[in-house]
Amino acid sequence: MNVSIVDIEIGLNRQRAGFDLQDIAESAAVFLEDAPALEIIRWAAATFGDRLCLTSSMSDALLIDLVSRVKPGIDVLFIDTGYHFAETIGTRDAVRQVYDVNVIDVKPSRTVAEQERDLGPRLFGRNPDLCCYLRKVEPLNRALEPYLAWVSGIRRDEAVTRSDVRVVEWDTKRQMVKINPIARWTQDDVDNYMADNGVLINPLHYDDYPSIGCAPCTRQVAPGEDPRSGRWAGMGKTECGLHL
Repeated sequence: MNVSIVDIEIGLNRQRAGFDLQDIAESAAVFLEDAPALEIIRWAAATFGDRLCLTSSMSDALLIDLVSRVKPGIDVLFIDTGYHFAETIGTRDAVRQVYDVNVIDVKPSRTVAEQERDLGPRLFGRNPDLCCYLRKVEPLNRALEPYLAWVSGIRRDEAVTRSDVRVVEWDTKRQMVKINPIARWTQDDVDNYMADNGVLINPLHYDDYPSIGCAPCTRQVAPGEDPRSGRWAGMGKTECGLHL
């Protein structure tokens, strides 16, 4: 294979940009650790401009409410897996009407019918890791390519696997910056903010679904159970792979 000087220069420039972004992320993680969520978002908007987006599962619009206050019109990536509850799709549609954001539906490369044709029915029950990869992780990776940074709503208190998340991180897998402005928030912080600001919430939350994913892999949670115990119950799985 012939490699030109131009090809080499492009590769080196990408490497340099990656190293610069990593330095930015690691520095910001330190000086923004104790900053309020809105200050973290202001820093992200000022640093990355239109190369910043956020992701939302449409469990609620808390992150959308926060970010749109700082950066109206921001791109919101919603992964439409084909397996969502009707209530989740309804929440997405309401977000489009209520908030000044640009909701982008991110779809897998295959429809549910095509996946079942190629890989057999109920892949989510036979191989949930592969199903999550095909319907969530790969589509998000593709959708994030135009951006330098993305905003996520994950929090330290949600799960043991998220206990050490930083407010700004270097996403090694995607070679971009990841901002987690509510990483330090507790559930009480979340509840208070949503009540005080009238934030849209997925109605499933009122029907004992504290953590909402795809319909086949999400069940109701009994009082006293871990809020995320309704996700992939009985499958020995705790994360879809988006944040790993």
